[in-house]
Amino acid sequence: MSTGRMHADEYETDEALVRRLVAGQFPQWAGLDVRPLGPVGTSNAMYRLGAEMVVRLPRVAGAAGDVAKEHAWLPRLAAALPVPVPLPLGEGLPGEGYPWAWSVYRWLGGVTPTDGLLDRPAAVAADLAAFTTALQGIDPAGGPASYRSETLAARDGYVRKAIAELAELGEVDGRGVTELWEAALRAPEHDGPPVWIHADLQPGNLLVADGRLSAVIDFGCAGLGDPAVDLLPAWYVLPRSARAEFRRAAGADEPRWERGRGWALSVALMELWYYRLTNARMAATARHVLEEVAQPC
Repeated sequence: MSTGRMHADEYETDEALVRRLVAGQFPQWAGLDVRPLGPVGTSNAMYRLGAEMVVRLPRVAGAAGDVAKEHAWLPRLAAALPVPVPLPLGEGLPGEGYPWAWSVYRWLGGVTPTDGLLDRPAAVAADLAAFTTALQGIDPAGGPASYRSETLAARDGYVRKAIAELAELGEVDGRGVTELWEAALRAPEHDGPPVWIHADLQPGNLLVADGRLSAVIDFGCAGLGDPAVDLLPAWYVLPRSARAEFRRAAGADEPRWERGRGWALSVALMELWYYRLTNARMAATARHVLEEVAQPC
């Protein structure tokens, strides 16, 4: 199974490299089976290590800085959250030609949900709302800024560029998408202090089991920001039938909801623009989201 190359400056990894890194730095785990995991992550390559662990290696320099942040904050956040999150078991160092820090985490069971297709959507909507509410309630003192801590207005230039290029390719209705974006920009900005947000609650970062949310993974974008960012799963994960319940349970008023729609729109546009030729799964999810944000809720 290929781990997939998506970035021009990506460091390519394989099972042999992981075995050497583990053997050299964590000899107690040397000899355990190593196999790549798919579908692939966009920022990190993932390898199953034995039955109980997973190795996570940043693909690009921009993701390498997340390692220290996750090792510092995930154990603190975990105690306050209603579902499991990755717990670091070891922080690896550069070696064997690999240039960055890397991680070993405890394995979390479950499957990633398919966009908008869930066995128990209302239950997952309630679980997601409980997770975001608990996360936002954690003391923000000393927390880092989220990678998505800017306002929607600060994203305007990049979003309009993506709209123009995708419209030229026939991927989007440029006029219609621009109208949706401008409506989101008119929503009042967040007027409270920043709170803890995951900032990337997409299908690939969620696990479900027995019809319920069983874990939330990949906190690389996490930090302090606008709570509207964590409304992303309304359009990325949930079907329309469960969207109103998620909004109610999350306590999202009209301005927050409209900002959340804008975040979903902008993230999907950027992902479709960036991954349309290199990651079919991400591109398909982005197209799904662009259809969903156009629907009234």
